[in-house]
Amino acid sequence: MLFLAMRSVRKRPGRFLATLLSAFLGAVIVMTFSSLHDTAAAPGVDEVSSQSMTTSASVVGGYGSLLVFFAIASTLTVNVRRRAEEIHLLRCTGATPAQITRMVVGESAVVALAGAVLAIGPAMLGGRLLLDLFQDSGQVAAHVDPAFGAMAVGSGFGIAVLASVGAAFLAVRRATRAATGTRGPSGGRLRTLAGCAALVAGTGAVLTTYAVDSTEEMLMAFPAYGAILLSVGFAVLAPSLLGRILDLLRGPLAAVGGAGAYLSTRNLRRRGAESAGVLMPMITFTGMATATLYIQAVETDRVAASGLAKTVQDKNVETLNLVVVGIIVVFSCIMLANSLYASTSYRSREFGRQRLAGATPGQVLGVVGREAAILTLTGLVLGTVAAIAGIIPFTMARTDQVVPDEGPATWLAVIAVATVVTLGTSLGTARMTLRTPAVDAVTVAA
Repeated sequence: MLFLAMRSVRKRPGRFLATLLSAFLGAVIVMTFSSLHDTAAAPGVDEVSSQSMTTSASVVGGYGSLLVFFAIASTLTVNVRRRAEEIHLLRCTGATPAQITRMVVGESAVVALAGAVLAIGPAMLGGRLLLDLFQDSGQVAAHVDPAFGAMAVGSGFGIAVLASVGAAFLAVRRATRAATGTRGPSGGRLRTLAGCAALVAGTGAVLTTYAVDSTEEMLMAFPAYGAILLSVGFAVLAPSLLGRILDLLRGPLAAVGGAGAYLSTRNLRRRGAESAGVLMPMITFTGMATATLYIQAVETDRVAASGLAKTVQDKNVETLNLVVVGIIVVFSCIMLANSLYASTSYRSREFGRQRLAGATPGQVLGVVGREAAILTLTGLVLGTVAAIAGIIPFTMARTDQVVPDEGPATWLAVIAVATVVTLGTSLGTARMTLRTPAVDAVTVAA
């Protein structure tokens, strides 16, 4: 099966392009910040510079590792789901679930290794640019030279390969059970428990803001982490939350949009797992980016109003927050685009059957557009709720106000990015898929 995995990667490289892109960018992010560990451990580096680089590498590296795993897992899950017929054929020809698992895991490991190898060059350049950023802001001494060693390479390869192998193993187990018509232990209860645990932890972190001294420098950590945990909780519970929202909107949508809106809601309910794969990055992106940007803006205004110059720690925290938001934006957009592209292109035969039944390409695009709009609205609402839960307590503690002075421009920018990526990818992929003649689209590929 390992030989078959290698041939599968070599003969059909386009299938693994999304996974390769996720592994490549993930390894670039992890290696870039892990190189700060190598630089901090180099001889001749002063204690202040070493502490600044170590803190940044640890915090952003942790965020980056988590987002890398989510990105690769989301991409691999959709990719494996698209291969349900192939897995079923392999089972019918005598392949065991263990053999299929080894094949898919082997493919994922090969692709992850290739992505990590390609990431070394860009990560070395990124490490130099990142060090220049810290030196320009005064957080690192000017005489410190960049280093790229075992910590950077080992962490990049380790996280990319482990995330790919682990995500592929879990995805193929579900796919092999579905191919044989058997059902393993349901993961719905575990998902619900994990989501509720994240919501409880996030609520506790947000409420802790009121118990901490308002002048404490690390006060912003509690609402920021609380908003992040709430975003993760909503993202994990996305399938069940989407079902409840569709139950509430089914009547109004059908009354306003007619048969097309009714069909859109039916499709979303039937494709709950694929829809959750789109909602998860959208919720985390909206919640984490909005909360971090507004909390940092409130803190920056407070420092400016006090008339004091920013300390090295203030600059370090500000740099960390902005870089974290940048990572969130990049990876969330990648996850959204990958999930939407894979799930929409997977529906080519569904679109073909609709066209053979009399639907026009414009009507099919209308259904896809409504589905994307519902998903966008749901993700933005849940992400915004998580962000507000962190922003208001921090604003009250720092400024004695309920709402920050910053206007809605930042929030609107976050919404605009999420909306453009979602609608653009969905409609663009559907339009490209509809170029295939309907008869060819419904034909099972050999």
